[in-house]
This record gives sequence, structure tokens and C-alpha cells, in this order.
Amino acid sequence: MKSKLAKSLGMMAAGLVGVLGIAACGGGGGASDTLRLGYFANITHAPAIIGVDKGFFEDALGPDVKLELITFNSGTEAIEALFAGSIDASFIGPNPAISGYQKSDGEALRIVAGTTSGGASLVVREGINSVEDLAGTTLATPSLGNTQDVALRKWLADEGFETDTSAGGDVSIRPQENADTLTTFIDGQIDGAWVPEPWATRLVLEGGGKVLLDEAELWPNGDFVTTHLIVGKKYLESNEENVSNLISGLVDSLDWIEANEDQAKSEVNAGIKAITSKELKQETIDGAWDKLRFTFDPIASSLIISKDNAVAVGLLEEVDLSAIYDLSLLNAILKDRGLPEIEVS
Repeated sequence: MKSKLAKSLGMMAAGLVGVLGIAACGGGGGASDTLRLGYFANITHAPAIIGVDKGFFEDALGPDVKLELITFNSGTEAIEALFAGSIDASFIGPNPAISGYQKSDGEALRIVAGTTSGGASLVVREGINSVEDLAGTTLATPSLGNTQDVALRKWLADEGFETDTSAGGDVSIRPQENADTLTTFIDGQIDGAWVPEPWATRLVLEGGGKVLLDEAELWPNGDFVTTHLIVGKKYLESNEENVSNLISGLVDSLDWIEANEDQAKSEVNAGIKAITSKELKQETIDGAWDKLRFTFDPIASSLIISKDNAVAVGLLEEVDLSAIYDLSLLNAILKDRGLPEIEVS
């Protein structure tokens, strides 16, 4: 199937979110003949890109359900769209999902499957060779309170550094767009960044940086959730068959990626170019791909730790995530395929 140019959607206005509120989350009651799906033009969303461009999602949904595609630049945009009732489901990172769940008192969304594990690193300039060398430096993250921002702040705190949200402290943290991070790193305006792939690899290849810490080193077996699939709670309750078929398409996409790694890299790069008009260099794709693991397991234990870390650094109020997962549809699919079911402990 030919690649489809995904329609882009700007950030939902804060006023619109306030008016529509959580009542609009995930669509209205009754079964729907449409599924509006969000995803990003990122290598960490490779299973989503493959699912779209190879037709796995459309094929699984069948001819009676229209798949509408919307691409986002950040998890904040995706959550605002979910709140405004503009999408039904989205591939997204862990911390935006936590934030959306908390802000809606658990009513906005459910995590229904995993997608990607790993792929985040702290890359620094030459001359920084140890944790101690970070004193007085300026480090970037993708945005305040995002997954990598929280990880950096918690790790620095564990290492004895103080930080704040106004770029003060022992280490100055500057949240900014990843593209700006690459530019400012090359120009010497920042000393490093904790970023996801492919940006970590780009900082090394294009910026002459080096990896001071691969985040995988901080997690058991190197596994931590980078991307998972969320669905609006109301849409899930009214459209179980649609959601089940979407998850089935995701599993098909993951199977295809595992069996066709080299082709998958090319397909993902083509998908990124179709959305952004730019493609990644082959060495960037190769370097980033090696840091990632694509999996339907949402790695729930890592989400809980990410939540605890965000609370610890003052970027999130305590929230009970015991009901954020609904893996019943995923597990039914895995059982039918003779695969082990996923438990959320």
C-alpha cells in the first residue's frame, strides 16, 4: 500500500480544552465508524509509521471503519487533542500519558499496549568525562516535564546536583525543541542534552558529542517505556472492537518489523520524510535503531518509576496509576496468537 501523507494538526487552544473538557474525551457514546489516530514522525514511533504506511491498521479495522490520521510534534499536543475530543487514540510517551491521566482524574485515557522501549541518552561535548564535570554546565531536554526532562532532573538529583525550572541551580536545564538542541549544541551554546532517538545519535554524528550515559543503564534489563498506545476511555468503552482491531494491527506491524529489519528502517525513513519533507541519514537510522526495542509490552513497572521520579523532582503531584492500564484486549489477541499475556503488577 502506498504511503499516506498524514494530516497535521496544530495544538488545541487552551480555551477550547477548557470549554470542551474531559466530557469530550475519546468521542461520544455509541459505536463509531471512525477511528482518529495520532502519532509522531519519530523513529520511536516506528511501529505506528509502519502500521500506517503498510496498511496494517486499515486492514485490521476493515472496510467499515474509517481510519483518520493526525500527526503531532509533542505529547502535550496529543493530550490536548484527546481532551478536546479531536482524536480517539494516539501513540505517545509515558509522561504526557501520566499527566493527561492525572489532569482528568483518571477519566481521559487508558494505556492499551506498548510500542517502543529504550532510546534516550545524555550526550555531552568533549571535555566532559564524568558526572563531576557537569557542575556549572547547561543541558537541554525536549520540554519541561517531558519524559527525558524528568529523567535528567531525577538523575542529577541522585548525583547530588540541584536544579530548578528556571534554568538555575548547579546544572542549568534548558527545555527546548530537539531541532534547536542540535543547533545550539553545534554552536557551543549548550554543553549537552538528554534526548530521545534519533536526536541522541544526531548529536554524536553531527555535533561531535559523546554519550555520557545511555538511559538503559538505569533500568532493569535496559527496558523502559518510550512510546505506548493510549485510547480515550469513552471511546474504548463504546468501541471495543475498533480498539481490538487497532491493537491487532499494531501486533502485525511489530511482527513485520522484527522479520524485516532493514526494510523497516527504509520504510520508517520514508514515512518520516512523507510527513516532514526530510529524511534521516542512513547512519543516523542505524545508530538510533540499535538503541530501541519494539514491543507490545508497555513495561508498566517503568511507568510507575517515571511517575515517582516526576513527583520527586516537583513536576507532578502524586497520582494513583493503578487503573491507567487496560490490557484486556491486548491479552486476548496475544492468547489467540499463542503468545504470553502481559501482566501489570
